[in-house]
Amino acid sequence: QVQLVESGGGLVQPGGSLRLSCAASGSTFSLSRYAMSWYRQAPGKERELVAVISGGGNGNYADSVKGRFTISRDNALNTVYLQMNMLKSEDTGVYYCKARAIVSRMEYWGQGTQVTVSS
Repeated sequence: QVQLVESGGGLVQPGGSLRLSCAASGSTFSLSRYAMSWYRQAPGKERELVAVISGGGNGNYADSVKGRFTISRDNALNTVYLQMNMLKSEDTGVYYCKARAIVSRMEYWGQGTQVTVSS
């Protein structure tokens, strides 16, 4: 079983920055065997993909966050990060971390962390 725990959310003013972390664990878990993603869900909206990073470290982003957000991973620490800069009110939502096993394609989700961008 894989556990994902997000942290780093909070209240920030427009234009500010936050860094989210997703710590992964499990009896035989190795982050290098997973593609990792960040999703978000705003009130009344569907969950949407924000960023994904491959096992090789290549990141892809939703158009709405390109140039502002950066996804990264530290396989030694089994942790994935989302650096969010130049935050906007529309970035508000619950941010979720997802792990997808490269071989089996099994997926695991964290419980989410709230990000609120407001003045």
